[in-house]
Amino acid sequence: MTKIGVVGCGAIVDIYMENLTKLFKNVEIIGVCDLIDERAERVVKQYNIPRKYKDMHELFADDAVEIVLNLTRPYEHFEVNMAAIAAGKHVYAEKPLGATLEEGVKACEAAQAKGVTIGGAPDTFLGAGIQSCRKLIDDGYIGRPIAATAFMAIRGHETWHPDPEFYYQHGGGPMMDMGPYYITALVNLLGSITSVSSITGKAFDTRRITSQPHYGTVVNVEIPTHIAGQMQFAGGAIGTIITSFDMYAHHLPIIEIYGTEGTLSVPDPNTFGGPIRLYRPEHGSFLEMPLTFDYPENSRGLGLADMANAIAKKRKPRAGADLTFHVLEVMTAFARSTETKTHIDMTTTPERPAPMETGKLPGVM
Repeated sequence: MTKIGVVGCGAIVDIYMENLTKLFKNVEIIGVCDLIDERAERVVKQYNIPRKYKDMHELFADDAVEIVLNLTRPYEHFEVNMAAIAAGKHVYAEKPLGATLEEGVKACEAAQAKGVTIGGAPDTFLGAGIQSCRKLIDDGYIGRPIAATAFMAIRGHETWHPDPEFYYQHGGGPMMDMGPYYITALVNLLGSITSVSSITGKAFDTRRITSQPHYGTVVNVEIPTHIAGQMQFAGGAIGTIITSFDMYAHHLPIIEIYGTEGTLSVPDPNTFGGPIRLYRPEHGSFLEMPLTFDYPENSRGLGLADMANAIAKKRKPRAGADLTFHVLEVMTAFARSTETKTHIDMTTTPERPAPMETGKLPGVM
């Protein structure tokens, strides 16, 4: 059983702890830490975790820890990743892999030099929804994919998130926050992306928090909050993506894949399940398709369990560096395209991760 140490006990920690302590059978959480000690103390008590470390450096010094689960804020990912790698630990990080492309490069190079594995979220693409869609595409139900659209448009997180300020700082924004789900799903469905272009902007210079405990606080918006991008896939398909924190409501689809013989409506890539709808001309309407893979529920931690299995079996993890760095390169290229007013060619063209296997017992890799 692979031993896991968790750095960061913020808003996302509970679903990880729930799944990693109760669902996945090949991992064990042996300790946690957080800059706010009360958060770590709550997690230790609620999930019966053996140890609370005083800080991440004490965690890294524990020889029993094999994989570090990095659940810190996006702009903190790089520092934690690099320190964990330097200590000889494998790393599974919340998305994105880094706040900049340069951070991703340095982290991947450091991991390779140290002989450890790095990867991370999102792992929603390993769930029943995206995996079932991938099989429909691979089996030819829409013919040859020729185009895709992806839309994530909301009014921002300041109305509900307890600490939303970082979404409008370096490393935040709708592309870096939600783009990982969408880009990862698209790469899994259609293959790697070879070039992108984009126009970005922001509608508001400040945001007023209306959630507790920071109600009334006004924060500066330091990053683009509306990104409109185009993607060229290696297989020939052309993709359109919009991620925005500037819209109150819309009727746009979440993800749709258009082929020579039909259209596939893909569920929300921020979920593991969701409805799948297939249109073929002989039907004349969209038909709901069954989920044919496991993990339709919120199974965050699935990618970490897969990484632990991959390390033990000496294979590539599905949510490993090849995929997570490619997604980071794509996301950061949208900003570079706007700045330079050019198409940006990708330097990475990874193969799609292996599809999930079916018929396993729940939680067994």
